[in-house]
Amino acid sequence: MGKAPSLTSLCLEEVKNELLRGDDLVPVICKLPTDLFDRLLLQLPPLPLLKLEMAMNLSSEDKGEQEYNDAGHGNGRKRGRDLSNEDKEEQEYVDAGNENRRKRGRDFGSEDKEEQEYDEAGHGNGGKHGRISGWDKAWKYLFELRWPKLVDQNEYVDWLQIYWETHLQNCLDQAAEIALLPLFDGCLGEIEIPDSILKQIGYENHLKVATCDYSKLYFHCQEFGRFARCLRIQNNICGREISHLLRNCKLQSLVLWWIRSKEQVGGLCELLNQNSESLSSLEFAHCKLSSASIDEIFGSLAVNNVPTHVLQSFSITTSTFLEKNLDSLPLGLVSFLSSRSLYSLKLPYNYLGRNFAKMIFNTLRDASSGLSVLDLSENNISGWLSEFIPRFSSSGPMLLGFGKSLQSLRELNIRGNDLDEDDALGLRYAMVHMPHLESLDISDNPIEDGGIRNLLPYFVEASEKCSPFKDLYLENCDISNGGVLELINTLSTLKKPLECLSIADNVLGSQVAAALGNLLSTSIQTLHISGIGLGSPGFEDLEKSITQTQELKLVEISISKNRGGIATANFLSTLMLRAPKLESVNAAYNWMPVEASYIVCSAIKAAKGNLGFLNLRGNNLDGLTTHGLTEIQQAGRPVLNISSLPILSARHDDDP
Repeated sequence: MGKAPSLTSLCLEEVKNELLRGDDLVPVICKLPTDLFDRLLLQLPPLPLLKLEMAMNLSSEDKGEQEYNDAGHGNGRKRGRDLSNEDKEEQEYVDAGNENRRKRGRDFGSEDKEEQEYDEAGHGNGGKHGRISGWDKAWKYLFELRWPKLVDQNEYVDWLQIYWETHLQNCLDQAAEIALLPLFDGCLGEIEIPDSILKQIGYENHLKVATCDYSKLYFHCQEFGRFARCLRIQNNICGREISHLLRNCKLQSLVLWWIRSKEQVGGLCELLNQNSESLSSLEFAHCKLSSASIDEIFGSLAVNNVPTHVLQSFSITTSTFLEKNLDSLPLGLVSFLSSRSLYSLKLPYNYLGRNFAKMIFNTLRDASSGLSVLDLSENNISGWLSEFIPRFSSSGPMLLGFGKSLQSLRELNIRGNDLDEDDALGLRYAMVHMPHLESLDISDNPIEDGGIRNLLPYFVEASEKCSPFKDLYLENCDISNGGVLELINTLSTLKKPLECLSIADNVLGSQVAAALGNLLSTSIQTLHISGIGLGSPGFEDLEKSITQTQELKLVEISISKNRGGIATANFLSTLMLRAPKLESVNAAYNWMPVEASYIVCSAIKAAKGNLGFLNLRGNNLDGLTTHGLTEIQQAGRPVLNISSLPILSARHDDDP
């Protein structure tokens, strides 16, 4: 027979139920002793907890206003809180509270101290129980309980806001599934939320005497929409009704999936118009868009009927445009690209051709756009860049930033576009119009050694002119060891060396190991050399080349899929001793034998660095758990994440 519940537990349970029915008990709860109040706070389900916090906040606001008027500062000001304005004022109060929570950004360890200082200063809302950090703890606990895998993605946030935003997203996803059913032919707001979700927020069937109908989608949108800042909407719920359901939202980020029909675009435009003053990020995925729909979408973003917007990030991914071979960009898109607020433009996986890319770039350049991130990856723009090659390409040096240019562009991603050697030469001259470029990703393009040689003059000039260029990605570019040796030798002598280089998945062999060792002695912080065929000889040469180095500045390295065997472990041992800032190592699938466990373990113990992630997947290191790594994980140093699986039957095939 189970243990009988205590009287206190029964009382707390009844308080929870009463809070679901109304807020009559709030004045009584405010007078509870601190220990009982704190216990109640951590035992309340989400819905009663929300009602209690909102009621206490409003009670505190009323009290503060009354004291203000009693002191003679009210000037006869009317409170003006009639029933018609109640929702609006509560919304404003919640938004103000969210902003304050966001600014504080307190971590778990400092909450108790700050909570005490807050109360001692006399600022606690609702008297001695108005400690905001206490509410934060309760909401974080409830979030961890319901979505444990999402906790690490939400550091330093307002846990109340992110809880109800995630809950509303769950409700919308569930509604989208129900709306897909062939028999569904009703109003979106009347869709019933499953009991499994309702129980998560503390609503049980026996509480249906409550004043609100918690079972319908419209209630969740109406009640919790005010907390939503980032939402994802699928096409089958993106009709005219969605803007009405989400009328209380102040969205900052919106993701749309599978938008295709005119009706869906119409519903979306109403939603965009409602959030035009707050929306900063808009993303389309798996959509089919016409020129007319694009104009309509950007037209709906106008703020106060002025053809401008506040969007900072815009993305269209894995989508298609209905019109093929456009002679000109839609006018709405041209106006949008000319905006000074636009920070990031991403158009990957959209089957865009060279003419479209040319029009995008020219529009951005002619408008002197403030764009910082441009992503045209995984399209088909081969041939466009060759148009930048001057008729007499050998006539004098390039003039970085001359004429019209993208002064603010920092990141350019054109990977996976079937670019060749000539395109690489064109890119060299195109980058003249990007004087502040920091990062270039040209991976998955067969530019070969000739393409590398065409790009080298740009790297030299950029370094001499103190350009901020620092990150270069050349993965799977059909480069030989000769081309890479030329590249590394040039990079090693630059006045301003790179901070990040990736030459992964090029067939290079052990011949490049010594040059890579020299590169490691520069200020490079990130090096990706996975799948380049180093083998045991390559790792031995790498180890020798860094043995005499005093201290490396390396922070991250990826050496996976190189079949290095025991030599991989020996290299890691030497590297960890000479790279005190090393945080991340990917050494997966290197055929390391069991005896490598001792070497790796000893190196980690001896190192005085900040190693926080070590990927050893695909190596035969079963003995790791018995060689002290568990103790290291539990020590006071940064947590060491070890993802290790033994080789089962066949070796990993890392051939390209």
